[in-house]
Amino acid sequence: MSQLPNPYGASLGLEAARRVAAAAISEAAASGWTVAVAVVDAGGDLVLLERMDRTQSGSVEVAREKARCAVRFKRPTKEWEDALAGGRPAVLRIPGVVPLEGGLPLLGAAGAIVGGVGVSGALPEQDSRCAARGAGALRPEAER
Repeated sequence: MSQLPNPYGASLGLEAARRVAAAAISEAAASGWTVAVAVVDAGGDLVLLERMDRTQSGSVEVAREKARCAVRFKRPTKEWEDALAGGRPAVLRIPGVVPLEGGLPLLGAAGAIVGGVGVSGALPEQDSRCAARGAGALRPEAER
């Protein structure tokens, strides 16, 4: 029996999580949005959480759950939102699924999942834009 390749890499550390969060918050601040940013490791455990001043407290938990969902299901949370909008209400019955845009898996240098980022507090497209900016902070300088 052949084994499938492991899609997960070594978890990102605190310094990498700080780069991700700083980039996401920079995007939000530049646009005048207030957000919470959660960065989780490859197991979905919280590494770093930052909440900008005046961000509603409910966004803290939503950001964390978006990040966990992105890691555990190896896909952006927008895919779940699109499935729900496309007529698949069954996604609401899957434990851990967050059908809200703004969560992304974080990829390491070898393309393996090393963590996830979740952003909440602005409009869905804005949360997603901030998360993408954060995820981009892990790419080597030459690829940015």
